[in-house]
Amino acid sequence: MDYKKYIAEKINVEGVSKEELYELIALPPNLEMGDYALPCFKFAKLLRKSPVMIAEQLKGEIATDEVISEVSAVNGYLNFKINKDGFVRATLDKILLEKDKFGASNEGNGKTICIDYSSINIAKPFHIGHLSTTVLGGALYRIFNYLGYKAVGINHLGDYGTQFGKLISAYKRWGDKDVIEQGGIRALNELYVKFHREAEEHPEYEDEARAYFKKIEQGDEECLALFHWFKDLTLKDVQKIYDMLDIRFDSYAGESFYSDKMQPIVDELREKGLLIESRGAQVVDLEEYGMSPCIILKSDGSSLYATRDMAAATYRKNTYDFYKCLYVVAYQQNLHFKQFFKVLEMMGKDWAKDLVHVAYGMVSLEEGTMSTRKGNVVFLEDVINKCIEKAYTIIDEKNPDLENKMDVAKKVGVGAVIFGALYNNKIKDIVFSYDKVLTFDGETSVYVQYTCARAASVLQKGGMPESFEIPSLSAQEIELVKALATFPETVKGAAEKYEPSMIARFAVDVSQKFNKFYFDCKILAAEDEKTKNFRLALTGATLQALKNAFALLGIGIPDKM
Repeated sequence: MDYKKYIAEKINVEGVSKEELYELIALPPNLEMGDYALPCFKFAKLLRKSPVMIAEQLKGEIATDEVISEVSAVNGYLNFKINKDGFVRATLDKILLEKDKFGASNEGNGKTICIDYSSINIAKPFHIGHLSTTVLGGALYRIFNYLGYKAVGINHLGDYGTQFGKLISAYKRWGDKDVIEQGGIRALNELYVKFHREAEEHPEYEDEARAYFKKIEQGDEECLALFHWFKDLTLKDVQKIYDMLDIRFDSYAGESFYSDKMQPIVDELREKGLLIESRGAQVVDLEEYGMSPCIILKSDGSSLYATRDMAAATYRKNTYDFYKCLYVVAYQQNLHFKQFFKVLEMMGKDWAKDLVHVAYGMVSLEEGTMSTRKGNVVFLEDVINKCIEKAYTIIDEKNPDLENKMDVAKKVGVGAVIFGALYNNKIKDIVFSYDKVLTFDGETSVYVQYTCARAASVLQKGGMPESFEIPSLSAQEIELVKALATFPETVKGAAEKYEPSMIARFAVDVSQKFNKFYFDCKILAAEDEKTKNFRLALTGATLQALKNAFALLGIGIPDKM
């Protein structure tokens, strides 16, 4: 049963729809007051009464029944207590019946969500700074699919610009085909770093690089062949990391894909009188919106990110007819997105309102900052492998006889990397710490995985009952069921706010409540069969909900740890 919906149907507030009431109903500030609460403060202006009076009046209009066991009004809140046995039965039945579909819905049926994430640069390292966009975008992709939307994952490759001229220049001067084939991205990165080091003493190399990039644009056979070789090497290398992180894409259309799609955008801007000249460049003036001009063409006639992004947005609308198009990009690009979203709006694109910049904070290691040009980057693959190695060491110490230790270590290590980036609110900057993400205590993926292994062990010993009855319920059992019941709403909220951290926090909260239940309530040694079967069913429902939550985050659950 959807208890919020049931309660909303019982409430009548003149001028307020049932849908609005549904959205306002939440868990009360103090759970002792009830299971659900309706804050009445928003109705004060509409009804010209104090929230306290409104809550009291509504209380008198609602009768208790087999679902609602008590209604109270406290300090402007209308509180509801639910019949505990019915609530527990309905929640567990739902989880155990729906299994891996618990929390899913078809609310997005018929709607397409484009998600632009990861967006790696060809021939440059896939480093720790790419972690957030990759796992955040991957989680949103799974969440929206889970809610019935058609998610389109787009890896908007950085495959356009003078860096390719620099690479060609470096390769021709110092490169070796076999070394590059064997070394992949790392070998290409070494060439890129060497170019910048040498160009400080030979500035003419920069001119040569620009000339080579021009040749790529003009379709020079040799330069294009090198460009495609660099691209293939990069994608082959990064696919290993995407496989580790369980990341999928439906499109790899990068910047170069839109090279022939920018001119129509420029022409339309010109036709609509939006382009003006500024210091030789073609720009759109955004002063009245409190922003600096959006540069469309540089003085030499070449395009910029904004030009390519507007072409990409237009292509995506025409191709996918998206409901929303999300850009999972760091907050440093806030101005860029505000600018080109505004320019599209000025062009009369009514769908510009459906473009969303999902901004996130930066990830750094405790060692400090990085620079691709100088070569001091931390490869994401190295971070993942180090976490797997550390996880293996910990598992070997705690459970030396465990089978498939390396498989478990991979799930634990990779999970720690993903969870470390997703647990906090996405806008926060993160300093990644190997020790913190791999602790068995506290708010970590390892803690949740260990909780799942504990639950699986109980079920292996006790078996999953075919049916169960509701015994006399303890506070720990009720609190655990209440937490489990919030999962569908948590998934919906994570989608609405583009915030997978809500699901990560759900998993930690449920794990904490399960462990309290596990230590305080005997499961296999329960006082009677009725209580034992119920507790086994509750254990099974907990394991299922945690697996569903971690599947949405892209984290595996080992059977044993």
